[in-house]
Amino acid sequence: MPQTSTPPASPPKTASLFSAIVIVAALGYFVDIYDLILFSIVRVESLTDLGIKDVTNEGLYLINMQMGGMLLGGILWGILGDKRGRLSVLFGSIVLYSLANIANGFVQTLEQYAWLRLIAGIGLAGELGAGITLVSETLPKEKRGYGTMIVATVGVSGAMLAYWIKEEFGWRNSYFIGGGLGLALLALRVGVFESGMFEQAKEANVERGNFFRLFTGPRLLRYLKCLLIGVPLWFVVGILITLAPEFGAKLGITGPVSAGLAVFWCYFGLVFGDFASGGLSQLIKSRKRALQLFLLMCGALIATYLFLLNGKSPTAFYRVCFVLGFTVGFWALFVTVAAEQFGTNLRATVATTAPNFARGSVVLLVPAFKWLSGLQVGGQPLGIIGAGAVLGLVSLLIAFWAVSTMPETHGKDLDYVEPL
Repeated sequence: MPQTSTPPASPPKTASLFSAIVIVAALGYFVDIYDLILFSIVRVESLTDLGIKDVTNEGLYLINMQMGGMLLGGILWGILGDKRGRLSVLFGSIVLYSLANIANGFVQTLEQYAWLRLIAGIGLAGELGAGITLVSETLPKEKRGYGTMIVATVGVSGAMLAYWIKEEFGWRNSYFIGGGLGLALLALRVGVFESGMFEQAKEANVERGNFFRLFTGPRLLRYLKCLLIGVPLWFVVGILITLAPEFGAKLGITGPVSAGLAVFWCYFGLVFGDFASGGLSQLIKSRKRALQLFLLMCGALIATYLFLLNGKSPTAFYRVCFVLGFTVGFWALFVTVAAEQFGTNLRATVATTAPNFARGSVVLLVPAFKWLSGLQVGGQPLGIIGAGAVLGLVSLLIAFWAVSTMPETHGKDLDYVEPL
């Protein structure tokens, strides 16, 4: 891949894994995940409370609005991250999604709910990419994998707090608390400084944040591969876990299945998975091999979820949700790889759009899932089990191909710009 080093020497990078930058990025992602996953936890209760009878289809509609907002926000914040700086995005996105979630606690109609999920989605789109980019450009290359591992491990545990808050305080207060946590986080911005690599590129007057430059030549294929790696995770979270009550009923689970508990156990597994995948990539000195291993494990657990739980207890179901969460715990590793694939002048654009396009793939996965569910095979509809199997297999195969054909980035020097 062609690289052009920028003329001035980089400012010194901090060697501390627990610097203010890593702490703020980790806590920002914690609140981000809390707010992102909260709707999946409160879907049934909140829609029922608003008098909505079809909680499945209307819930999918609201998920699509939220994820559609993340698609728009990914582009917006990604461009701003390369043009205006990583810090402006990190804190600007926190303000937007915090205010939107506070407003979400006051909704009275489905349409109000939908538009606020769209606005919250736009806000939620910026935090992770900006945080990972900032950490990747600040820590030395030997430690940046551990830094992003810390961000992810702390961050995904926000989903467990969301479940506990909902159980203790109800769905409206859960939105108020989430928004308040985000606004409180802004106080930590003192002592966090902009990336030296970004300041260097800015002083060199290099073109930055041109989103359309990603769609030229071989850069486009590299970018598409980055997007595809994250799709299996959002198939698992957006389809299998969000619709856990529906899958539990179809599988004949011997007791009621709670969407909130399914999310809790999945994200509990994600905490360990993100720690393991990030640590493994550092130990074996390969991002690719770590991702390939986790994709293979994910395939095995999707098959277990869909075909080996018939007639089992809710406890067994939640155990599989936990292990399934572990196997998709490569989220921060995926975003790190995306950030490492591109130069400083496009890095925030890629690191922000890639996870949000992967999250936004739910907008395509949901109608594909619904269409496959009703598809006639041998005179019988494929159903949600068959649809889940087909969609899961396709997303995993494409992601495995993407990982296997992209360059290794472990230990790569990030102090360069993309030739535009």
